[in-house]
Amino acid sequence: MAAGAGALAPFPGVPSASLHEFPYPPQTRARVSGGSPAGGVPPATDLVLGATAGCLACVLTNPLEVVKTRLQLQGELQPPGTYPRPYRGVLRALGAVCRADGLRGLQKGLAASLLYQGLMNGVRFYCYSHAEDAGWTRYPGGTVAAGAIAGAVGAFVGSPAYLVKTHLQAQTLSSVAVGHQHNHESISGAFESIYRQHGVSGLWRGVTGAVPRVAVGSAAQLATFASAKDWVCEHQWFGEGSWAAVLAGGMVSGVAVAVTMTPFDVISTRLYNQPVDADGTGKLYRGFLDCILQISSKEGLLGLYKGIGAVYLRLGPHTVLSLFFWDELRKMVQHQQPPGP
Repeated sequence: MAAGAGALAPFPGVPSASLHEFPYPPQTRARVSGGSPAGGVPPATDLVLGATAGCLACVLTNPLEVVKTRLQLQGELQPPGTYPRPYRGVLRALGAVCRADGLRGLQKGLAASLLYQGLMNGVRFYCYSHAEDAGWTRYPGGTVAAGAIAGAVGAFVGSPAYLVKTHLQAQTLSSVAVGHQHNHESISGAFESIYRQHGVSGLWRGVTGAVPRVAVGSAAQLATFASAKDWVCEHQWFGEGSWAAVLAGGMVSGVAVAVTMTPFDVISTRLYNQPVDADGTGKLYRGFLDCILQISSKEGLLGLYKGIGAVYLRLGPHTVLSLFFWDELRKMVQHQQPPGP
C-alpha cells in the first residue's frame, strides 16, 4: 500500500490518527480551492486535534504507564531473585499500586504525561507534515524514515515532561518503592527543583535514551501496523473497516513493537529516574551504552525486557483510542464550519 494513502484509517475517507507516541502517515489530502484540505480541516487544526486525541487516550492508558515504570525500576542493577518484588505482573502490579497509593495512584504523573503527549504529538505532526510536503514519503522506506525522524524530534522536545512524568510515577510508599525516589510535591515543583539544581540542561537529562526509543518504536509500528490490520481482515477475523479489526491489528503489531522497543524503554526509564550528583552527572549510569552494559551484566538480558507486558497491553488500546478520538474531533470541527459556496 502506498505511503500516506490512508492505509491505517479505520473507515474510508478518515485520515489515520496519532497513535500512541509514534507517527503514522496521515492520509494524503486532496486540495480544493484556497488551499484547504478536502476534508474541510486545515493542516494546523489537524495537528492540534492529533495532539488532543493522544492526550485523551493518555487519560485512559496512564495506569499502565505507571505500572510499566514501576516494573522497569524494580530490582535495578540487582541479580534476578535477590530482591523483593512488590510488583509481579501487570494485574498484580495494578493492585499493588492501588493498595499503596489508592485509586488516584493509578493516575500518578498524569499532568506530565498529558504535557508530554501534547508536545510530542504537536511537534511530530508538524515535522512529518513538512516531510510529506517535501516528497520524502514517496520514496521507498520514506514513510518509516520520516516517521522515525519526526518521532525523534518530538521526543527531544517533550523530554523534560517525560523526565518529570517518570519521577512522579516512581514515587510511592517506602515499603513498595522501587528505584530512586525524587520526592517531588507536584509537576510545577518538579520542574522548579530540577531547574534550580541543574539548570536547563538538567531538564533534558535522559534524552539520549528517549530519542532512540521513539525512533525505533515509530519505525517498527509504521512497518507492521497496516500489514497486521490487513492480515486480520484477510483472515476474516473481523469485518473490513471495523474498530475490532483495528484493535486486533494493533495488538498483532504490538508484539513486534514491544519486542523492539522495550529495551529502549527500560533504558530511557532508568536514565530519567537515576539519582544525580550536584553537577548533574548520573550516579548509576554514565549514558546510554553504559546503561545497556550494566543492565545486561547485572540483571541479565531479560532485565532489558522488564515491563514488556505493560508495554504490550498499552499499545493496542492506545492505538484504537487515538484513532477514535481523532475521528470524533474531526467530525466536531467539520460540523462547526460553515458550508462552502
